Amino acid sequence: MKERKDVNVQIGRRIQEAREISGYTQEKLADKVDVSTQYISDLERGVVGTSVPTLIKICNTLCISSDYILMGKNEQNDISGILSRLQHLSKDEINIVENSINLMIEAFQSREKA
Repeated sequence: MKERKDVNVQIGRRIQEAREISGYTQEKLADKVDVSTQYISDLERGVVGTSVPTLIKICNTLCISSDYILMGKNEQNDISGILSRLQHLSKDEINIVENSINLMIEAFQSREKA
């Protein structure tokens, strides 16, 4: 059994979290990144590390920054999970979501002025 390095465990946890937020299974992520499901499982458990090209594919697929995956730093509001979920909606559903967001932003701005 391979010894797990602490940094690989932390990176693996962040990849798993981002994958789950994005609504991907290990199988679907593996397919998108062109690796095996076993590799994604091992990566998430910290059993293996990853190459830079594979990390880039994972980050692009999950719409997450490499800073977050590698360092746990997320300077901006993380909306990657929201974006991932929206990608699966139809054009009409996206329009409904957009209108709802516009109404909420207007309400927030009105509240701030008061």
